[in-house]
Amino acid sequence: MQENVNEKFWTLRENYPNFIFEDYKIIDNDDNIEITYNFKIPSLEEFNPKIVIPKMFIKRDKIDKEFLEYLAFNIGVAEAISYYKTTCSKHIIIKCGYLDKNQINWFKKLYYNGLGEFLYRNNIDVDIDNFFDIIIDNKGEIFKKRSFESDGNLINIGGGKDSCVSLKILENENNNACFLMNPKKPMIECAKVAGYSNEDIYCVNRIIDKDKIVKLNKMGFLNGHIPISSIIAFISYLVAYLSGKQNIILSNESSANESYVKDKKVNHQYSKSFEFEMDFYNYTTTYFSNDIKYFSLLRPLKELQIADIFSNLKEYHHIFKSCNLGSKGEKWDWCLNCSKCLFIYLILNPFLSEEDLINIFGENLLNKDSLLNDFIGLIGDSINKPFECVGTYEEINYAINKTIQKYADEQKKLPSLLQYYYDKHGLVLVDDNILNEFNEDNNLDEHYKKLVKEIINYEQSNGLFRR
Repeated sequence: MQENVNEKFWTLRENYPNFIFEDYKIIDNDDNIEITYNFKIPSLEEFNPKIVIPKMFIKRDKIDKEFLEYLAFNIGVAEAISYYKTTCSKHIIIKCGYLDKNQINWFKKLYYNGLGEFLYRNNIDVDIDNFFDIIIDNKGEIFKKRSFESDGNLINIGGGKDSCVSLKILENENNNACFLMNPKKPMIECAKVAGYSNEDIYCVNRIIDKDKIVKLNKMGFLNGHIPISSIIAFISYLVAYLSGKQNIILSNESSANESYVKDKKVNHQYSKSFEFEMDFYNYTTTYFSNDIKYFSLLRPLKELQIADIFSNLKEYHHIFKSCNLGSKGEKWDWCLNCSKCLFIYLILNPFLSEEDLINIFGENLLNKDSLLNDFIGLIGDSINKPFECVGTYEEINYAINKTIQKYADEQKKLPSLLQYYYDKHGLVLVDDNILNEFNEDNNLDEHYKKLVKEIINYEQSNGLFRR
């Protein structure tokens, strides 16, 4: 099956050698700024995705229209990956904007690493130099970066525990606003519990050309994971510019840096990694402006530490959601049958009681034998981790051993998944210092480093989050 997909990859490249970024259009109406893109695969399909930004969030007195167009163009180059992946054409031809050689190489790296899981799972063997080239088919010139006044924080909210922790850390900062992409109820509720009003919750809609993608998928064209966070990064930059915000604040942790496949560089979370964070920061400060900074507040921390802090934020426990499968419908809830649900349940287990966890999830996921294969992947007993946004093997195994010890201390029978682990690995001695680490590979200035260190030191001195 995989060999057939690999053959299909090479055949599609021959049959559809060109992917064209034809044009984009910005419509400024009474309520919104709408950006519509035109991507083409000749003799196959044309795609017209759209981004809708409500004008009520625009705080800047004067908008630089050339800069707005340049940001919209760059968003389009990032967005094109959603449609390019269907044929993986040998050439990406850009007819509506200019990129210099360094920018071309920057986007080639993003596409190649961002599609790393896609290539791996489809058993496609191609190196970055032979993946594709970018051809600029227009007369352009290097855009001169801008300088403007900015202030305050634009906090990206995804609805999970991580962004809730960032909201807590930033609660005393001035001039904050929340950025929500395609908002769902849990995302809005998290922002409102943190004290934000509708005026400070900036909701943007990214509308993909879904019907055409689904049609091509059914026809057997290529499909797979894309680096969605890179697209959101570019859109959030545009929102920060329009709203006058200085800092775009993410909640990506150091755990996002780990490869998902043993002995290979394949990261489901590539566009949440520190490598991408710094690449994007360097790109924007080189080609856009020095006046907006993009960074992850939680980069010094592990998933485990974030879970420790979150366990005490009771006000979010009944509203936060992290399940991607459960987010597909109108109502966003835990599906209770995927590796992401199991991971969140595992990582919170050392810090919350079984009763608290069942109140959040509705059942004890450690008793679900149907999740055994996901469990095996999470603990490192298979060639790869489940391709979801999950933590490192080290912290997952820490959480499991702490949970086994907790059941032993309470003289309770081990749930079936923990019994599987214990029968195979026994009880492993783990180091509690993992909860107090501070990863120096981050892009925080001294002010934000201090805020993160304060919450870690507060745990140490008060034992507030320890269970």
